[in-house]
Amino acid sequence: MSGKPNPRVGLFVTCLVDAIRPQIGFAAIQLLEEAGCTVEVPQAQTCCGQPAFNSGDNRDTERLARQTIAAFEGFDHVVLPSGSCAATMVHGWPDLLAGDPDWAARAKAFAAKTHEITSFLVDVMGYAPQGRRLDASATYHDSCSGLRELGIAGQPRALLSHVEGLRMRGLEGNDVCCGFGGTFCVKYSAISNGIVTEKAEAVEKTGADLLLAGDLGCLMNMAGKLHRRGAKTRCFHTIEVLAGVASGPAIGEEG
Repeated sequence: MSGKPNPRVGLFVTCLVDAIRPQIGFAAIQLLEEAGCTVEVPQAQTCCGQPAFNSGDNRDTERLARQTIAAFEGFDHVVLPSGSCAATMVHGWPDLLAGDPDWAARAKAFAAKTHEITSFLVDVMGYAPQGRRLDASATYHDSCSGLRELGIAGQPRALLSHVEGLRMRGLEGNDVCCGFGGTFCVKYSAISNGIVTEKAEAVEKTGADLLLAGDLGCLMNMAGKLHRRGAKTRCFHTIEVLAGVASGPAIGEEG
């Protein structure tokens, strides 16, 4: 639980949310405010640098890290609707800037106050959504970075348990990669396609109406494959359901 009432939170929207699915960003603001936070979205933010970092471009990643750290330094917490971006900030940035005497301590301090949103809502704020209802069945995919690097597993499920009418179904291989992996899906497209095909088959076997996850990149990848297979499963970010805004177009259905 947060020891500070009305903590000041800086929301890092992420590139994909900003460009592809802004509704997730608005859902994040709604939930954070309901939890008692004062939320701001610094305009100086751009990218966490994960694509550059995964491709070995440390110089540009360091530049983006310094810019973001400076923009968010005055906040009590930094919150993201993405486990992969959060993991880059929490683990990647301190390692990259460890040898820089001017930025090493600042990177560590930044990492210590950075959270993926479902983890922040449960572990820091002790929040539970109230008055939410969604009459549907859903299954959940645990995205790799959030699960393995940040330990996010029980938190989203705990939050979803408060949504009346939502029936959760187990997903075989819920902790297995969807095949996206950022630049992995570009470098190794055939392998990526094989992985996401297996994931789609597992999702279809659940018979669930919805597929939920905490990373938009993973959701876009799985939604695309499910759509091409003619599956009826609709994909949403977990916080869209928690904010009660999962009644409109699903991911991949926009436009």
